[in-house]
Amino acid sequence: MARRILLDALTGQARSRKELADKLARKNVPDRLAKDLLDRFTEVGLIDDAAFARQWVESRHRSRGLAPRALAQELRRKGVDDDATSAALEQIGDADQRAAARALVDKKLRSMRGLDPQVATRRLAGLLARKGYPAGLAYSVVREALRDSGDEVDDLGPLDD
Repeated sequence: MARRILLDALTGQARSRKELADKLARKNVPDRLAKDLLDRFTEVGLIDDAAFARQWVESRHRSRGLAPRALAQELRRKGVDDDATSAALEQIGDADQRAAARALVDKKLRSMRGLDPQVATRRLAGLLARKGYPAGLAYSVVREALRDSGDEVDDLGPLDD
């Protein structure tokens, strides 16, 4: 039965070892049996936290525009160790991060036409902050997007670029 629980959980998407261990614990599978099964599934390659982390980072960065900081937090919650997390995050370069931030800003900016540039800046920077982007990058991307859209941004005051 415990083997079936693991196989069912792995059907459709990869999961971290911790997620699977938590699922077995919720189903009252004895700790020793759970550990043995998790070890065996890891040994044969059905559980691979490093591969899971790489897939998670690629998917969430592309689909949700999450920055490395937010992705690292998600992976920590899923029980992925720091080494696997760091290795997975290496696939996101500075240019990728900036492009993703700009895409988020451009998409949101379409619905903000006519807003005061300071209000737009605050809202867009907040959006990027919630996605895990550092303030300097966020403000730089927002300023660039507002300039490109023709909004006057000179009166925004000093920002940490």
